[in-house]
Amino acid sequence: MKDPIQQLNKVFDSRVRIGIMSALAVNEQLNFNDLKGLMDITDGNLASHLKTLEENNYIKVQKGFIGRKTNTTYSITKAGEKAFRAHLDALEEIIKKLN
Repeated sequence: MKDPIQQLNKVFDSRVRIGIMSALAVNEQLNFNDLKGLMDITDGNLASHLKTLEENNYIKVQKGFIGRKTNTTYSITKAGEKAFRAHLDALEEIIKKLN
């Protein structure tokens, strides 16, 4: 079996990206303001982390309107689910080896 440290995904090195992926793994979709509230970070910081996840095809972005206000929602993709699960499995293996 491969070394679990080699299985860690660099995209998920950030606590913010782990938080976003965790939130989206248990919610069908969340909008920008919901994620901002959960992560407790600035708009710009959140936007840059979301962009990284989107560029890696781990999240899907949907832009729409509620009345006249823009509403951007995010959801996890199948590829994102798979990559995040593999990352969590690798972390679990590392922890097991420490005990």
